[in-house]
Order: sequence, then C-alpha cells, then structure tokens
Amino acid sequence: MHTISELDLRTDFVDALPGDASQVPGSRQVFEACWSSVQPTPVAGPQLLVVVPEVAELLGLDPAPTDELAAVLGGNQVVDGMKPFAACYGGHQFGHWAGQLGDGRAMTLGQVHHDGQSFELQLKGAGPTPYSRRADGRAVLRSSLRELICSEAMHHLGVPTTRALALTWTGDGVLRDMLYDGHPEHEPGAIATRVAPSFLRFGSFEIHAARGDRETLRTLVDYTIDRHFPELEKGDVVGLFREVSRRTALLMVDWMRVGFVHGVMNTDNLSVLGLTMDYGPYGWLEPYDLDWTPNTTDAQGKRYRYGWQPSVARWNLSRFGGALSALVEDTAPLDKVLVDYADIYDEAYVAMMLQKLGVESTDAEGDHALIEGLSALLTSTETDMTLFFRRLADVPAGAPASEAASILAEALYEDVEDYATLLGDWYAVYSVRVAASSQSDAKRRASMNAVNPLYVPRNYLAQLAIDATEPGKTEALEELLDVLRKPYTAQPGREKYAEKRPEWARNRPGCSMLSCSS
Repeated sequence: MHTISELDLRTDFVDALPGDASQVPGSRQVFEACWSSVQPTPVAGPQLLVVVPEVAELLGLDPAPTDELAAVLGGNQVVDGMKPFAACYGGHQFGHWAGQLGDGRAMTLGQVHHDGQSFELQLKGAGPTPYSRRADGRAVLRSSLRELICSEAMHHLGVPTTRALALTWTGDGVLRDMLYDGHPEHEPGAIATRVAPSFLRFGSFEIHAARGDRETLRTLVDYTIDRHFPELEKGDVVGLFREVSRRTALLMVDWMRVGFVHGVMNTDNLSVLGLTMDYGPYGWLEPYDLDWTPNTTDAQGKRYRYGWQPSVARWNLSRFGGALSALVEDTAPLDKVLVDYADIYDEAYVAMMLQKLGVESTDAEGDHALIEGLSALLTSTETDMTLFFRRLADVPAGAPASEAASILAEALYEDVEDYATLLGDWYAVYSVRVAASSQSDAKRRASMNAVNPLYVPRNYLAQLAIDATEPGKTEALEELLDVLRKPYTAQPGREKYAEKRPEWARNRPGCSMLSCSS
C-alpha cells in the first residue's frame, strides 16, 4: 500500500479532452471545453473522520490517517501528479433545460491507476469553481456524511454506484438555510472524497449539443467509448446510447428492489456508466408509497417520486439521445433504443420482483397480477417495505393466512386487528405459487434473503450518525458503516439497525424529507 503522494496519479481526462482556456477567477460561462483548471480552497483544520479501507484498497492507498492524507483530502495540499479540474456540463432540471451547470462544488484531483483499473479521485465541498455561480463551493457535515454512508451501502447492496473514500472535517463553519425558510445557520463543514471510474453524466454531452458544438461533443463521445466502452467501435454513437440505456434500465430495477429514492433525478445527476451518483436529498422507502419523494423541492410536483423513477430515467435518456442525435444522420436507431429501454426494464423488473417473492414465473398475466396485487396490499396500510420482504421469507409454505399475518405484522407501522383479512386474496394466490415451487422452505428463504436486505441506511439512522459525529467521536458512524457492509445477513446484537422508523422521526428534518441545501 502507498501513501497518497506515492499513488500512480495521471491526468487522463484533461490530457484527452479540450479544456477551458480562461484563468479568470470567479464563475463564468465556459465554451468549447469539457473542464476547467481549479485549485481547492484551503480550510482551517482538516481532520479525517473516517477512511473507508476497502475503497482505499481499490486505489492501492494505505488507509492509515496521516497529516498528508488529511491535507490532500481536506483541500490544503495538491501532490505531484494531480491536475485538479471541475467538469463542464449542463442538464435538464425538473424537466426544464437549465443551461450550463458544471461541478460547482466538486473537483477531480486526477485519475488513480492501480491493479489494471483507473479511478477518478474527487473532492466534494473543496471550494468554488467557475461553475459555482453564486454558491461557496462548500458542503456541510450532514450532506457529506450522508453521501459517504449511502454510496458505500449501495455498493454492498449490489447496486452500481460511485464510492466514497473518506470524510474530512474542515474546521470551518458553512452558512446554510437547511429548510429554505429564511433561517440560515452556520453548520460544520466537511468534504466527501468520491471515487468512480468516471463522473461523466448525461449533461456532460447535452451542454455541447445545446450549444451546437459538434466538435467537442464528438471528441467527448470518442473519449467515452475508448475509455469506458472499449467493446464498441470508435464513433459508434448508437451502440453507446444502447449500452447506456441498458445499464440505466437495470440500475432503475435495483433502485426499486432496495427501496432507494434518488430525490433529484435531473439529467446532470445520471451517470453514463449506469452508476448511482450525486447523493443529495435521497431517501429510503420506509412506509411503502409509490408517490413518496424525499426532496422538499419536489414536494408539490413529485416528479422524482419512488414509483416514477424508471419513467424519469427514460425521459432523461431521451434528452441524452437527443444530444447524441447531432452526430448521426438517421435518428431512427436512437428512437429504437428508447423503445427497447421499456422492454429491458419491464422484463428485469418482473424477474426481480419474483426473486424478492421467492416464486417462479408462470405466465406474464399471472406474474403482473401477483406483483400489482402486492403493491396494493403494501399501500393499504403503512407497511415497512424492507421488513415486509424479510418477514415474508419466514412464512412457511402452506401456512394459513392467520399465521402469515402474525409474522408479517412486525412490518406494520400501526396495529391492524384483522390483518389476515387484509392479506386476503393476494396471500391466497401467493401461497399457491409458493407451494408450487421446487425449492424447500430453507432454500426459498435463503434465496429471498439474498435479494431482500435486512439493513439499509434508513434516513433516521443516518441522522443519528450525523448528530453523533465530530472529531474524536466517530463510533456511531463507523458502526453504521460496518453494519451496512453485510446488509443481507442478520447480525446478532445489532437489531436496532433493522427496526422500523420510530415515531419521533416521522416528520423530523433529515429523517423524513430533505432539501438540496448542503
């Protein structure tokens, strides 16, 4: 293992793609460029709160905290081999073109090459960039800690995601209006260190197409194919769109499987690699509700609600495909990709839901009826999605509805006197499907528990970790991270991490809904 200054650091992105020629300080419009040179803004007293050892291992980095590592990840030092940059991109936000956006508070230090792989090392909250507009480029502890927790949880859940290497306390206060209610307060600042093969997003391509800059767009497409889709031929725009669409469809299936709600699915927040990225006002479905969104900004329109995510992803793909259409003469193959997206998603979603239920497919009509009936059941009373599926695995084959109701009642947020009646027709159909399975109860339970997590980063658990974390006090954060490393396996003594949301957290900020303020 190496110190951070000993890593194999390269400047692949800035070497291959056109950069911003201007060095004028302050925010500005950047044209015909994919990146701008930046420097982190030093902070008062950087202290490493946590370094994630398995992410450090990906980079070949010694995870032991050192003054040098804290200085680099806190933005106070740039070591040889790094050429920090902020990426230029645009995006559709809440369905409307927002023009240039870019990395307003994120900056990539460079690419780390290790063991045949390459990863971008990025600081989020390290100061202003040309894309910061009127913002300060900083991030607060609550948002940085939430990003670290969730990105690592998603990895261990088996959901494609960017990773988090570290959380660094800055020693500076950051002024934020958490609820956008006119009452800003100073909060402790922190920097999350993010790691991914690439942070390229749909908006990275949209910005150049919107400006009619086909040359930069073509260069970016060629770079993306060469570095991240080597199975494709150079210039294969349709092939690139097809693969991005396929990965996005499967990512949506995974989000629906574990109950993750992104909260702000703008086109600048969707990865071309099919990774979950930009963890802002995300949330975890606790009471099952297809219409729930964790984002206060989205509370009225609910564009980014849980059940709408697959459709929003398709809409976002249509914007990405629209950008790529500037490079092709015939757009019909791109249109076909969008049609195929629905088929890929639908087929994978049904297969995933049958896995969660521990039953085999019969016919399409019967499968859809079983799944739709379950959704109606889960919304008929407040039901914890995560616990429902775990307890369903404990229901023996052939058990009467009364026994099933007794086992499943643990997942309810309220007492339902005659829950067996509520289960009704759905359980009758489901129990027949279970009885027809070729698996034993033990094998069915194991297969269900392999796709239905017991531990997820519930919103209130993250908030408790935020409340407890400061320099010298990271036990709560580290234990939560450790629990989330094995989300599918029961961990004796850690039952509190698998409990329903407590009543006190129902409406508390940070536990129910969040804003984009960070």
